[in-house]
Amino acid sequence: MIQEKILVVEDDIQIQNFMVYTLENAGFEVAAVPSGKEAIECMIRKDIDLILLDLGLPDMDGMDVLHKVREWSGVPIIIVSARDQDKEKVTALDDGADDYLTKPFSATELMARIRVALRHYYRMNQKEEVEKPDDAVYTNGEICLDNGKHMVYKSGQEIHLTPMEYNLLYLFMRNPGKVLTYHTILQKIWGDGYGDDTQVLRSVMASTRRKIENNPAKPEYILTEIGIGYRMKERDK
Repeated sequence: MIQEKILVVEDDIQIQNFMVYTLENAGFEVAAVPSGKEAIECMIRKDIDLILLDLGLPDMDGMDVLHKVREWSGVPIIIVSARDQDKEKVTALDDGADDYLTKPFSATELMARIRVALRHYYRMNQKEEVEKPDDAVYTNGEICLDNGKHMVYKSGQEIHLTPMEYNLLYLFMRNPGKVLTYHTILQKIWGDGYGDDTQVLRSVMASTRRKIENNPAKPEYILTEIGIGYRMKERDK
């Protein structure tokens, strides 16, 4: 069985050893480097499936590594950093990171974030290979979105959404488990003209939740990431 290869980019040797030990025990193949330059070289030389990237590296900022890698690769990148300000998280997610894990963290949380990122990456790659995006059918728990027919179902019953509600749900159904910032959502659905005005987004989100959630006050599908954006939770049927 071929195991995924994970690149750990971390200059704190204790944290690096902890992550390597955790990942190897879980069956992953691991490469670990302490600098941004080595991380980029490793990405060029090796077939890496996911990157755990610290921001505070000795030779360059981790954000620069993120930008460089995103020039040619779409592999999942999870930021692992002590920087816990919402602004830092939003910038990283907007610039191409798939997730943001704040130090300190547990082995359980680390593994959960990795599983979600890999699952999402493989699912999206598979859909791109075998389906035309406009004809794709996306399923998450009781929710099914058939983009070919432009219809949404919950537990087999059709849900009637406005065009804006449909576009919002479609965006999240295509990105399960991934945090989408307010800026990203506004740009993809409404375009650049809305800037960071989240009032229209909150209004459409509220109406969408009323139609897809069992209890809109306690959403089970589209969760709020306070100060950052929203995330669609992956649910079993």
